[in-house]
Amino acid sequence: MILVVVLVIIGALVVLAVVDVVQTKHPVRRNYPLIGRLRYMLEEIGPELRQYIVTGNDEERPFSRDQRRWVYASSNNENQYFGFGTDSKMDEPQYLIIRHAAFPFSPPSDANSPAVGDENYLPCAKILGEFRGRRKAFRPQSVVNISAMSFGALSGVAVEALNRGARLAGCLHNTGEGGVSRHHQHGGDLIFQLGTGYFGARNPDGTFCLDKAAALVASTPAVKAIEIKLSQGAKPGLGGRLPSAKVTEEIAEARGVPVGVTVVSPPSHTAFNSVTTMIDFVEDLAVVTGLPVGIKSAVGDRHFWHELAHEMASTGRGPDFITIDGGEGGTGAAPLAFTDHVSLPYRMGMSEVFSTFARHGIHDRVVWIGAGRLGFPAESLLAMALGADMIYVAREAMMAVGCIQAQKCHTGRCPTGVTTHSKWLTRGLDPTDKAVRAGNYIMSLRHEMLMLSHACGKPHPTLVGGEAIDLLLEGETSVSLWDHFRYDKAWWEPTNRRAESLIDTMYQPGTPSA
Repeated sequence: MILVVVLVIIGALVVLAVVDVVQTKHPVRRNYPLIGRLRYMLEEIGPELRQYIVTGNDEERPFSRDQRRWVYASSNNENQYFGFGTDSKMDEPQYLIIRHAAFPFSPPSDANSPAVGDENYLPCAKILGEFRGRRKAFRPQSVVNISAMSFGALSGVAVEALNRGARLAGCLHNTGEGGVSRHHQHGGDLIFQLGTGYFGARNPDGTFCLDKAAALVASTPAVKAIEIKLSQGAKPGLGGRLPSAKVTEEIAEARGVPVGVTVVSPPSHTAFNSVTTMIDFVEDLAVVTGLPVGIKSAVGDRHFWHELAHEMASTGRGPDFITIDGGEGGTGAAPLAFTDHVSLPYRMGMSEVFSTFARHGIHDRVVWIGAGRLGFPAESLLAMALGADMIYVAREAMMAVGCIQAQKCHTGRCPTGVTTHSKWLTRGLDPTDKAVRAGNYIMSLRHEMLMLSHACGKPHPTLVGGEAIDLLLEGETSVSLWDHFRYDKAWWEPTNRRAESLIDTMYQPGTPSA
């Protein structure tokens, strides 16, 4: 009898193991049959365990349990609500409070536009490339877009999942500085990023080749804009080195380098070395390709931003968009001193740069993109109140396609197949299934951003100014976001006019029904 019971148990375990290996929804179970199920069991009883022996819902870093749960629920199209009220410490300094309106905004029910019937429709208030008359200027159809993460830093299936998700959500997908790979070409529109290695647009000696950049753009219609990477928040001022063993045929093809040869990215660009030569580089790219061209940078040296704003104000030339990457942003690998101490966090960096451009009277001539742990509704609203027209999401999008914050990105042993090239581990990530989750997450984020702006009495997050957001201070006092960062309300007048024009388009009155 005991033997029968043992055989039944073994048979059941074998069946469960086969089910785990065959299914495609959960990479942890697929890569670790049976054992992977323990994660979900522990996750189920996690709140009870944390009350006594582990951490609270808001204590884990860089993303708290509550934040990760919201991303997972959003990506799976599950119930995103939390019960029993907040467990956040609402008296902590810098805690974000949104001042809702007495009379929230209600979209007109008789409108005839994409905004009616689509609760996730949230286009950018500005047209990218409009001010400088770029031939291929366009209005991004999503204020939430996928940030720069290269093929190489991410696995091919993870990049494919994100690109397919971008197509489903109607957002832009930044290629990262590793070039345009075949994994980026599954229907999602792209922002082609150029770093100091000029991958995809380089000469054999590693210098920039304008002809190759133009050829790449011409042969890849999905590329809608070009972003020149000056630095990133997690490791500004550092170059990169890709060992020869990692330069596979796929990576070599995407980056335009020889197979099996170590590739070095210098700390700074060789195509320009000053503000004026950088602007020349931007303008040359824009003229040849017709695309909007922008820059991405962490915020450190103040003089650079003052000089850039002055040059743009006096010449009318310069980048069409500027991405401000906060020091709290992510990376696959970097020295701890850089991730912890180099460059300003988003709130300080964005406010410093935006204020500089506003004082030169040109803040409305640029499309601003915010990045650095902004992939949650309240933080996104704050980011836009500081001047961002759009936001990038990176690690949040990784979580949507399976990342569990194991923090193994630099080891090549990511258990969910997101940041590894191990064939065994990447087989657990089904890009078609995860694409739906990535799309769901981005659309859910847009939806809740709209919900918050409506609660503030505004039809679009761009119109929710810093007067509607408070930051708590010591001693049970608070200050408005704009007062805290010394913003002038007049800076918002051009933005409001643009946004109001967009709102008229979003909510065009329809023909009343009979």
